[in-house]
Amino acid sequence: MPHPPDIVDHESALAYLFGRIDYERADKIPYRSRGLSMERMRQLAARLGDPQQRFPIVHVAGTKGKGSTSAMIAAVLTAAGYRTGLYTSPHVECVEERMQIDGRRCGGDEFIELIRQLRPTVDALDGEYATRRDGKPGPTYFEITTAAALLHFVRGQVEIAVLEVGLGGRLDSTNICRPEVAVITSISFDHMRQLGNTLAAIAGEKAGIIKAGVPVVTGVTEPEPLDVIQQTASRQGCDCFVAGRDFHYRYRGAHAPSADEAAEGGAFATWPHGWAELDYWEDTAAARYELDHLRIGLLGRHQAANAAVALATLSRLREQGWRVDEPAVRQGLARAQMPARAEIVHQRPTVIVDAAHNVASVGALIDVIRETCPRAATARRILVFAASQDKDAAAMLRPLLAEFDVVILTRFENNPRAAEPRRLLHTAQRIAAGDDGISCRLITQESSAAAWDVARSMAAAEDLICVAGSFFLASELRSVIQQESLGS
Repeated sequence: MPHPPDIVDHESALAYLFGRIDYERADKIPYRSRGLSMERMRQLAARLGDPQQRFPIVHVAGTKGKGSTSAMIAAVLTAAGYRTGLYTSPHVECVEERMQIDGRRCGGDEFIELIRQLRPTVDALDGEYATRRDGKPGPTYFEITTAAALLHFVRGQVEIAVLEVGLGGRLDSTNICRPEVAVITSISFDHMRQLGNTLAAIAGEKAGIIKAGVPVVTGVTEPEPLDVIQQTASRQGCDCFVAGRDFHYRYRGAHAPSADEAAEGGAFATWPHGWAELDYWEDTAAARYELDHLRIGLLGRHQAANAAVALATLSRLREQGWRVDEPAVRQGLARAQMPARAEIVHQRPTVIVDAAHNVASVGALIDVIRETCPRAATARRILVFAASQDKDAAAMLRPLLAEFDVVILTRFENNPRAAEPRRLLHTAQRIAAGDDGISCRLITQESSAAAWDVARSMAAAEDLICVAGSFFLASELRSVIQQESLGS
């Protein structure tokens, strides 16, 4: 095996990182086999001085909503005056986006130095694992990026960090931490090959982040997965705070700007892509804690639910002595942003980019579209859709086909897991043939860029274009659309 080139610039740092085993790009993720375990990450962290023990952590798992919830928690802590780290995945624009301090992504030079610092330890582990008979590989892409984020937070002297789980929870690289609060946002069907075919099995994997005596906050309300989470918390001696029982929210609606409103500014100067509004309350041992008319810079009822989980988490931190007052909560939630989450990236036509990649997230996207871009306000709805091979494309397409007039089926080029457009077309045709209510026009394009060109050429100013089906598709097209917007 040839020796990788020295890390001398950003390109060589990325080449070294992308040369690792990357389960985000693999056709199959060996979650239940020898490929994934906590052993390798623990060894890597130990040789780096266990950076995860150098600062308090909030640990966030869940099928959907964990990235947005993590961003909200981190934004409020930053607004409260704490130097706050945030680790999320996957990224939309660049790897450095995964590791942020006070809302600022890791700089390019810092990233190069982090990978350079990590390399001797990673290479040493590679050598040791090469001599083993069990066939396990050395540190993976995700393990190295997790370690890089932890080192970045140590270097940046953060006072607290929010870590989003990558996959599952029990075997995730982030699970080497002992957090101040463990958070499980939601449970629904996704990554079933790895996590299990029932909500209870999936909940068991997510609940693997629960540690003895650490308070648990969950947005899960379905009895089957909630029972698993509560039983796990009980066995570990943890207080468990449940949405709808221990904390509550009232959704007040979403507000998306028209082209004229966006141009005029006003409230939309603060929330250029719109906002959602909610009330929150919980009854503590001392008194009722209540906040009305909270605004978050993210659209949809599901984001209000995520905000409630974030607020319940912040309450647990307050109980531990963290100073998070109401102005910080309002300011932090208002500033919280996550790219490609029902994000309006263009006006006239309205263009929404969303990373929805499972049935639950597609349902949340459709709710946002119905609320912010109702049929009466849009002449025609156009969807650009791609999916990974391991996703249930039929389950995602079934509700989407009924919402759109034109569906352009394509593939992303930044990941080999993309499903073939022709395969997606056959799936869509089969669904349409069995449902008289579906009358959309189906088109295929072999590249996402070509699909976008078709969508943009056929769209009038009053139309809606939506990009959805995969995080990888959202990543690939978001920058293209934004650059086009800047040039218009």
